[in-house]
Amino acid sequence: MQRWRGYEATPGGWGRSVVTIGVFDGVHRGHQATIGHAVARARELGVQSVVVTFDPHPAEVVRPGSHPAVLTEPIRKAELIEALGVDVLCVVPFTADFSRLPAEAFVHDILVEHLHAALVVVGDNFRFGHRAVGNVALLERLGRTFGFEVEDAPLVAAAGTVFSSTYIRSCVDSGDVAAAAAVLGRPHRLEGVVVLGDQRGRELGFPTANLLCQPHAAVPADGVYAGWLVRRGTERLPAAISIGTNPTFAGRERRVEAHVLDFSGDLYGERVALDFAAHLRGQIRYDAIEPLLAQMAEDVERTRRAVG
Repeated sequence: MQRWRGYEATPGGWGRSVVTIGVFDGVHRGHQATIGHAVARARELGVQSVVVTFDPHPAEVVRPGSHPAVLTEPIRKAELIEALGVDVLCVVPFTADFSRLPAEAFVHDILVEHLHAALVVVGDNFRFGHRAVGNVALLERLGRTFGFEVEDAPLVAAAGTVFSSTYIRSCVDSGDVAAAAAVLGRPHRLEGVVVLGDQRGRELGFPTANLLCQPHAAVPADGVYAGWLVRRGTERLPAAISIGTNPTFAGRERRVEAHVLDFSGDLYGERVALDFAAHLRGQIRYDAIEPLLAQMAEDVERTRRAVG
């Protein structure tokens, strides 16, 4: 998959293409359906498939301070999109100037002049242009003017719930990582670097890897989870994951820590990922160490059963 920074990176002599546009945070099952449809149609037409997305999230530019929790970091998002068979990922820098681009200019500059769109595939709720005034109906009218077709990819839903990044964020925020995984089509993932913590877990016999996450990362609700620590992209190690402030020890800083089962290596400085399988319990404050140790031992056994 080719990766372009900005639509101006379109090479000379670029032919027609099938384009789909969106933030695609999470690359969830709804996104997968839309992108998959674009890829299939491009192959039918014998042209290239292009996914146009944005960085940073448009909400942060249009309404500073409103950046939503991020479900997939840029590198992970690109990997997931590439796995769907896309030919080109075009990441458009979303600046204040770009946000003021009128809807008609958005279509002319990106889809017509640079990407030479033959077909544009978008979801039912697609909006574009300054103040998001553009919708699917306007896109279709402009398509008739400029010579491209528009196909509306229906939203994907199950049990009355429309699959969306907003819904997944609400699941993660409440700790329902199983519901999030059902819509994502895979476990929710946090990524970061393992940093030095208080080393209290090591003293208690349950050493933990403390994860330093990126700003705006979608961190699940406080509690204990069963999941995996992923190293080097493919090595998946069962882990009991704790999120919270360690109230038993009067902690104040919110942390993400993973006790990797049956592991004695050194993870400091490594960039790793945590995949969440199940919520085991909420955060509990204990008045003594002994009940805490008993609870941690139970957490480990429940994790072992949950993730095998």
